[in-house]
Amino acid sequence: MPSKLDHHHRHTVTQIFGHPVGRNIQWHDVVCLLERFGTVFETHRGSWACTIGETTYSLGRVRGRDISADQVIKVRHLLRDLGVNSEGVIAA
Repeated sequence: MPSKLDHHHRHTVTQIFGHPVGRNIQWHDVVCLLERFGTVFETHRGSWACTIGETTYSLGRVRGRDISADQVIKVRHLLRDLGVNSEGVIAA
């Protein structure tokens, strides 16, 4: 697991943890962030998933450039599980 995130990743984390749920979070930025922790891939059914260690997280289908509010919540929970807080700081 990376020890710290760069500026772009911290900005994406801030958007993901923002209230109300952000509507303009680009899928590409989320993929780049999640790839710091594991592997992001498209499943055979067209959904997306992220494997970190031995755990695979389902992210659902992506339509367009931005992720949905439901996907923001899923990614938020995933980041919390990894120890990332709303400022993009990873717990040791």
